[in-house]
Amino acid sequence: MSENNEQTMKESSRMTIADIAEALHISKTTVSRAISGKGRIGAETREKVLAYIDKYNYHPNPLARGLAQLKTYNIAWVMPGDSGMTDLPFFQRCMLGVSEVAAAHDYDILLAMVYDRDMSQLARIVLNHKVDGVILGRTLVEDDRVKFLKSMDIPFVVIGSTPVPNVIQIDNDHRAACRELTSILMLKDLKKLALIGGDSNHVVNETRKEGFLEGLRANGEKPEDAIVYMDCIERINVEHAVEECLRSQVDCIVCMDDRICSNVLEKLKNDDVVIPEQIKVASFYDSILLENSVPAVTALRYDPRNLGVVAAKNLFRLIAEEAVEEITYLNYEVALKGSTQ
Repeated sequence: MSENNEQTMKESSRMTIADIAEALHISKTTVSRAISGKGRIGAETREKVLAYIDKYNYHPNPLARGLAQLKTYNIAWVMPGDSGMTDLPFFQRCMLGVSEVAAAHDYDILLAMVYDRDMSQLARIVLNHKVDGVILGRTLVEDDRVKFLKSMDIPFVVIGSTPVPNVIQIDNDHRAACRELTSILMLKDLKKLALIGGDSNHVVNETRKEGFLEGLRANGEKPEDAIVYMDCIERINVEHAVEECLRSQVDCIVCMDDRICSNVLEKLKNDDVVIPEQIKVASFYDSILLENSVPAVTALRYDPRNLGVVAAKNLFRLIAEEAVEEITYLNYEVALKGSTQ
């Protein structure tokens, strides 16, 4: 690069709207309107400003541009503060997708943590106008965070589903996926299935349970006769449910997620119960927690990164005041493996 070109680049990086206004003998407001494309300004003046900034390779300072357009150029990514090590890979992959889209829009991400019903960090970010929009990483059956964001009239998207109306939702089609896997298991002549599930206040867990029950119903079983253990949050709860399943001589234990499945596999191993000869095991969610299991576990596969990508794209459409579909369901894959053979 020549010294002249290098000097020109340095000068353009220091150029301000005030410098452009002075050089063209117009007001700073006129320059700002020409750059943003908003406000009343003559076509000839706009062309003159755009030609000047093109000549000198001027790029607006993001902070100054944000102030001029009343934007922060930040979005918030909200994840539960009580996430354990087993949950983090999901949220990390979601955030990866969000980050890719945010970077393409010249936006940064503020991380907000919510703990159970404590949403003070999220409220502080929103009330202090630090972000232009919010992506909520988990939904609850009774969700004060969703209600708060609606009341603040700020663009937001949830990853998951919510009973609150008029909320933009991006989710995997858990109901259909769990119904399909349950039906496949029953078609393999596994008539007595038991479901071990997590926190019933999480919408995803309730949705997966409904899919399981629909799968039973579709294959001639009565949902009211289903063997279901919900709120198995601690390992001891899972182990107790497994003991009940063994006493009831179920054909297959269906685990609501990878954490529960990992605990089930460990319990069966410790009790010298052989999979799949003595009992079958399947999971409604696959992850790296299960990738080294022997035998390999039949499970449902989703793409958390794509959840983040689609959620972020829809959020930026909302920020731009474009129309967005209220509910978007993403695809899934049923992976049949050795644990149900």
